[in-house]
Amino acid sequence: MRLSLILPVVAPEQFYAPERCTHAKCKGKYFRMRQEVPKSVRDMQYEQVVARRYECLRCHRTFRVYPQGVLAGQFSQRAKGVGVMLYLLGLSYGAVELVLGALGVWLSKATVYRSVQVAAERVPGMKQEQFLKGYRTQALGADVTSVKCKGKWLPIGITVDALSGLVLTIDQLSSEEAQSLQAWVAPIAESVEARVLVSDDADAFKIVADQQGLFQQVCKSHVVRNTETLIENLTQAIHSAQDHSLTTLGIDPQQALADLHLLGELIHTRLPEQQPSVEGLYLRYARAPAPHPGQTACLAYRLRNLFLDRWSLWPLLTFYRTWKNANGAEILDGTNNASERAIGWWIKERYRTMRGYKRQQSALNVSRLIAYCGNHLAQGLDLANLVA
Repeated sequence: MRLSLILPVVAPEQFYAPERCTHAKCKGKYFRMRQEVPKSVRDMQYEQVVARRYECLRCHRTFRVYPQGVLAGQFSQRAKGVGVMLYLLGLSYGAVELVLGALGVWLSKATVYRSVQVAAERVPGMKQEQFLKGYRTQALGADVTSVKCKGKWLPIGITVDALSGLVLTIDQLSSEEAQSLQAWVAPIAESVEARVLVSDDADAFKIVADQQGLFQQVCKSHVVRNTETLIENLTQAIHSAQDHSLTTLGIDPQQALADLHLLGELIHTRLPEQQPSVEGLYLRYARAPAPHPGQTACLAYRLRNLFLDRWSLWPLLTFYRTWKNANGAEILDGTNNASERAIGWWIKERYRTMRGYKRQQSALNVSRLIAYCGNHLAQGLDLANLVA
């Protein structure tokens, strides 16, 4: 997991002048400093700082102003920031408490937990109802993963900019069915004005792309791996010679082996103009009968389905070959790696060190917070804007 975090700074001499009265019903903008008072603080460096007490010249109420890195609570922002950082890097809440205790800062695991959750709630965007305002991308990547929460699997959907890898949203899904994916992907695609949906070869995503009028690029890596596995299984079935369905169609077993070998070559080259060749493979087995209810599909029918599926999938599998920029270069790489990297780095990497989440909201909060940190790898994320 790659994170670039900037810890809050504690500067006892650095104060920001108040701009408005802290009382909700007062709009006072002019103040007089009454006194400086000591304030105890738990921090790696300071045990006490000075706070300034101001009086509002309009309502005459007084309030405190704290130096940079210190708030009204007993812990400095730096101490909380270190706690959040250690948790995101893989330590449990209890382990964070022990590490900070060894550094001379007693920060309970409950405080660490609250700091992580507060930081996550302050993350802008990353939610289905809060899209990145004004953000646009032509290619939207989407994928679904699951984490265990209280012993049950919780489906989580992640959308990314397929061109830059930037994570856009992380949301809890009710299921992985097409209807649920449609309700999830549709508003995001519309918000970012996407033209292309990049996904794996799940049928549900194909339905979503069709209903939204989006072009679709199916991940070539998924299809290649699945095809190689099916070719290997069918080749073994042909060699076993236990099924005579090919003979019934007048197809020699050697011809079937040659067809599988050809498909294996085509699936690695993946050129748009090769679709008629895949169609020809399907047509050779098109007459294979479907099994009756309760029966196992014969070898010829299994070959038919494989060639039919790859023929119908070919335009989605080779879309990246035809979508090019003004210089004639391919815009996409044909994979859904942007989504898979985001899942691996920002969701699964932290999750692997856990026995599971106890709250569904915690699963979303932690994933969103880590992904938000990942979006700021180049310049680093200032935790001072998130911890409180």
